Amino acid sequence: MLATLRAALRATDVVAAADRIRPFVRRTELVLSDRLSEIAHGDVYLKLENQQITGSFKLRGAMNVLATLTPDERKRGVVASSAGNHGLGVAFAAKHFGVPATIFVPSTAAQVKRDGIAALGAELDSTQPHYDAAMEAAIDLAAKRGATFINPCAGNALLAGQGTIALEILGELPELATLIVAVGGGGLLGGCASLVKAVAPDTRIYGAQSENTAAMSVSMAAGRVVEIENRPTIAEGLAGQVDAYALDIGQRTLDGIVTVSEQDIADAIGWLWVAHQQRVEGAGACAAAAVLAGVLRDFPTPAAIVVSGGNIDPARFERLVARP
Repeated sequence: MLATLRAALRATDVVAAADRIRPFVRRTELVLSDRLSEIAHGDVYLKLENQQITGSFKLRGAMNVLATLTPDERKRGVVASSAGNHGLGVAFAAKHFGVPATIFVPSTAAQVKRDGIAALGAELDSTQPHYDAAMEAAIDLAAKRGATFINPCAGNALLAGQGTIALEILGELPELATLIVAVGGGGLLGGCASLVKAVAPDTRIYGAQSENTAAMSVSMAAGRVVEIENRPTIAEGLAGQVDAYALDIGQRTLDGIVTVSEQDIADAIGWLWVAHQQRVEGAGACAAAAVLAGVLRDFPTPAAIVVSGGNIDPARFERLVARP
């Protein structure tokens, strides 16, 4: 099954997705970071997906999935599980196409994400205690309704949409030597890598995770899927387990993966605001934190870091940027 999935997603699928979703998503900025460039001894850029319409890269994949559903599938509706940002993307796309949508998020999901999903008209369920329970509930409901379940991290249409980020980066920075992304369930990684490995095979790809959400790094070290404890994290968008599909993506595409502390991520959120005036959530700051804290080093430049999202509760953001 995994071999079939590997063969199915091509760079041309990413290009087709870009053409399909271009009218509905924002081409986000790629900006040079002086401080990160100083640390890396070469040019380091930030791809600002926190500026995306729904505040996260997740809109890209969700829009591509909804755009490729048949009329009958749209009529029967969609169901998704999410830490929040995928739910926002699905809700936005479902509203655009007039598709009924139900989104399951854990009870720990950021309030700003829950409020955004509800405001877009989707049915919201936040009764599950953690991310993995929310996914199980969503899969069950989709099966009962005959609706389409939109996995937040898997499926060729979803990954092709996420891969449009790499397409935009390479369009502006064709000499890209390193791509650094936050890794949760592997959707961002899988989509971007499918393009990068095909058209720029010498480019290195590194992943970053919080120590509290390190399912991918633990599993890669073990060479098998390892279940981790569900621990509180500032990077809730990276929470949850990985499955064999996600681990396969990581093993095939990553040149390395590092973990950063919760404090490193908090520091990066504050730094991104002060240095770049960018409001960024924990998961969105994770990849930058790896370079800023010196956990990831000695990578070739020019490099691009994906700042994957900016949906952070106002009270938490104010606490983090107000720290001395």
